Amino acid sequence: MKAFIATANGLRLVDTPRPTPKANEILVRTRAVGVNRIDLHSLANPADQTIGMEWSGEVVEVGAECQSFSVGDRVMGTGSAAYAEYVVTDHGRAAPIPKPEVDWAAAASAMLGLQTMHDALVTRGRLRPGHAVLMQGAASVMGLIGMQIAKALGAGLVLGTSGNAERRGKLEAFGCDAAIDSSEEGWSRKVLDATDGKGADIVVDNVSGTAFNQCMAAAALEGRLVNVGRLGGATAAFDFNLHALRRLEYIGVTFRTRTVEQVRSLNSRMLADLGQMLVDGGPRIPIAGRFAFDRAAEALEAMRRSEHFGKLVLEF
Repeated sequence: MKAFIATANGLRLVDTPRPTPKANEILVRTRAVGVNRIDLHSLANPADQTIGMEWSGEVVEVGAECQSFSVGDRVMGTGSAAYAEYVVTDHGRAAPIPKPEVDWAAAASAMLGLQTMHDALVTRGRLRPGHAVLMQGAASVMGLIGMQIAKALGAGLVLGTSGNAERRGKLEAFGCDAAIDSSEEGWSRKVLDATDGKGADIVVDNVSGTAFNQCMAAAALEGRLVNVGRLGGATAAFDFNLHALRRLEYIGVTFRTRTVEQVRSLNSRMLADLGQMLVDGGPRIPIAGRFAFDRAAEALEAMRRSEHFGKLVLEF
């Protein structure tokens, strides 16, 4: 089969054996692949590995322990080595595509965001009905999905930040009640104003970097800040006094250090809470670019430029 690997000389298309599923895995004929920023990280740390971690396709083989899937099922999921004609994944990282109207590209755009954002908001952020939620980096695909999850699960107020005026104007369609211009100095004051001085109970941070102290200033007393992404940088000054004064919890999340069992549990909890959203055809994710599979390098360069609004997808 064809697959893209990260090498010391960049992205390379190679022929590689089709994977064989273990007892706990399904083998899927890939129909679409979601392009994510983590794919750029893989390219920057080459080990001749197949890159990518989000896809949709048809089940072609089922391991003995995978009772909930059958050959021919339309599925979407996450797992390593997605930039390939066939993928294998643990059965607990996948889900059926519940509506035939959902195309392969839309299905390949949803699962990583659903798993990540449900974990950030519900498990780590302890979201309850009526909570105020701030999505830092709301115009990212993660942000768009996160705001829809917050609304679906009863958040009282959903705020989203973006430094781009055009993108800010689109956030309301994805569940944002108040769009905040994060390019303004002291933008955290706008969050406090919108919450009657209280601040956000949960801040999901897709940006980090130098803006993080503003996120702390925008949080409620004893609020939870969940570190999902580092689009703005992985290191920056940290206001320890502000952190202590507001008695904040700062929580990091990633898939890279989770066990198979932990990811299964994460996915199960997400499906239990958001199954109806999937049945209804959600979450809504704009497709910003569709690329033929052999144009993966172009898709990754578009991701690197970060000029798009929505998801970039590879299609077979």
